[in-house]
Amino acid sequence: MTASAPQPPRIESDAREPGRLLLRGHWTLEHAGTLTECLKSTSADVTALDARGVERLDSLGALQLLRFCELRGLGMDCVTFRDDHQALVAAIDDVADGRPPRKREYGVAAALARLGFAVTDNWKEFLALLGFFGEVLAKLLRMAKEPSRFRPTSTVFHMEQVGLDAVPLVALLCYLVGAVVAFLGANVLRDFGATIFVVELVSIAFLREFGVLLTAIILAGRTASAFTAQIGAMVSREEVDAMRTLGLDPVDQLVIPRVLALVVMLPLLTFIANIFGLLGGLTVGAYGLDIPPQQYLGRMQDTMELRHFWVGLAKAPVFALVISLIGCLEGLQVKGTAQSVGERTTSSVVQAISLVIILDAFAAIWFMEMDI
Repeated sequence: MTASAPQPPRIESDAREPGRLLLRGHWTLEHAGTLTECLKSTSADVTALDARGVERLDSLGALQLLRFCELRGLGMDCVTFRDDHQALVAAIDDVADGRPPRKREYGVAAALARLGFAVTDNWKEFLALLGFFGEVLAKLLRMAKEPSRFRPTSTVFHMEQVGLDAVPLVALLCYLVGAVVAFLGANVLRDFGATIFVVELVSIAFLREFGVLLTAIILAGRTASAFTAQIGAMVSREEVDAMRTLGLDPVDQLVIPRVLALVVMLPLLTFIANIFGLLGGLTVGAYGLDIPPQQYLGRMQDTMELRHFWVGLAKAPVFALVISLIGCLEGLQVKGTAQSVGERTTSSVVQAISLVIILDAFAAIWFMEMDI
């Protein structure tokens, strides 16, 4: 008994249904060229495919049919296969999206396109942050009218987590930075015989800029990432959806306690940062610049102005609001996978640090122009 000769693939129209195509022949690799031409020659008004007349079907034929349906916007329920072909089609359908990504394009046009997409994404992130700020503000006003929505236990817990637990790190880093600023200033001022002005340098620098900025950057890396990871893990475990099902507002339960905790604790941490930054300068002045502590403290008392302290402290609540909103928003935007949690955590840290530095730069220029 001889095997039947291979039949080339062909497509026929169903006389009863004009939009239905009947597939015939062998849809295999050896007829790849004919197969492609048959699919290209089909009319645009195809509504269904009947592949029960296909005698032989391999992975190429199945993949070509799947891609044809995807290009024409047809679902898999519009294609009818033979029972013995179903397993192959299902296996090809599972791996059809696993094609390697296209190679990255290089050149001026591709670079401009990537820049445009990045600007668009950043603008969308900014609009989302602005809208989220409005939502949190509205929920805060509602909480003022309905105090029963306030969660004091959660707020105090987060105050301890973001405030008290961060004191050693903030104190150590600010103390060391204060010492470094004093050393660098002394190296320049020593040439002019004005080493004593290191006192004003350290005092003004820390009270106006370094104290609040270093504290905000530390909390942007430490607290914003923690907020994103905590809320993102709850999103991935569908706990946030469960809250909504129970009639609870995730903003009231998760966001507002964290925002209030950071707004309260960041000014206090800034005050601690200022104290330890000044102590760092005092240590260098006493042991490295031959300025006795009594003289250093006396000079600091005579030259220090309270307005520098208030300028730095006024920026702390703004930075706290930005850091907490970014951390919570990125956590709520997690898609449900571990990779999404990691990406959003990284994004929250980068956005928080960048926005804090940008706001600090604008604030410094504004205060300088206002002569404050």
